[in-house]
Amino acid sequence: MNDTGNVAQKLGSLTPLLPPWAVSVFMLAAAVTVGVFVHWVLMRLAQRLIKPSRPFLQSLEKRIRAPSRVAFLIAALSLVIQDLALPPGLAAGLARALAVAFILLVGWSLIVALHIAGDLHLRRFRSQTSTDNFLARKHYTQIRLLLRAADLIVGLLTVAAALMTFETVRQYGVSLFASAGVAGIVAGFAARPVLANLFAGIQIALTQPIRVDDAVIIENEWGWIEDITSTYVVVKIWDWRRLIVPLTYFIDRPFQNWTRESTNLIGSVHFHADYRAPVDKIRVKLEEIAKESPLWDGNIVVLQVVDATDRTIQLRALVSAATSPEAWDLRCEVREKLLAYLNAEYPECLPRVRLEDPAIRTDV
Repeated sequence: MNDTGNVAQKLGSLTPLLPPWAVSVFMLAAAVTVGVFVHWVLMRLAQRLIKPSRPFLQSLEKRIRAPSRVAFLIAALSLVIQDLALPPGLAAGLARALAVAFILLVGWSLIVALHIAGDLHLRRFRSQTSTDNFLARKHYTQIRLLLRAADLIVGLLTVAAALMTFETVRQYGVSLFASAGVAGIVAGFAARPVLANLFAGIQIALTQPIRVDDAVIIENEWGWIEDITSTYVVVKIWDWRRLIVPLTYFIDRPFQNWTRESTNLIGSVHFHADYRAPVDKIRVKLEEIAKESPLWDGNIVVLQVVDATDRTIQLRALVSAATSPEAWDLRCEVREKLLAYLNAEYPECLPRVRLEDPAIRTDV
């Protein structure tokens, strides 16, 4: 008898006291044990060979650990299932289960491979810690959105391919597409939000209207883009609340992006003063405040008279900062210190209401 003979019959001749089904169960258990053991030995060897100074390889080993274990189990079972003394129905069921498991494994492995490729692409940007690193933020947002869209597409295709292995499901799908067009239309309308968010995510990844860590104003709320998923965006509000917005919002409706081209922002401080206020001296004081503050980026510091009413003048101080949080804090600091300066040095220049007594003649 050659090497590809019936292994179950050989084992049955050695153990005549065991029924055929017991031999088959023993061989299945042995195949699973051998597959798991060989996988464990290879993973342990890989862990020993990978040095702690290689964090990417360690992450790679963790990512492939689960799908490779499933691959070893499928391979081990496939080697022995043809030689088992099983009833025809049970053998066909196990073969069908292994085929479905293999299809799911292929889809799972493809998703893992895409994520590994994304990590390889982003490795060169992770060492760049500058707050104004637009290139890194751009690639991070693109890879994140495209990977999540790819996960959804690959997952749907994998499940569809697995279901098509069953004859009843395949016949149902053919009859559905052939004679139930209305049901297809209804399903299309039901899936419209999912598909709309999917295509919106791809469009955002390509056109980049928002990136992770962008400062935005949306629905009259100011915050940062904290996370971008396959269906929605998480905006972290300044008071640590979370605003959940669907992806289609950023395609269909207007919003403010303060860091679209640069993280540098110009903060404005408006306050009123009397007509006698020494604008030149206030301008000098503003420059002193900006130079002494660690929040100022050294670019812009301007004081202007932007309005004059019948009672006061309106002053606007412009100061720039490197990031939106620093711009906000710098605005508060400038407002506080300028008001303290006017109150201490020129209290008569603060806004006041003048009353005139009609009994007093101004022409005398």
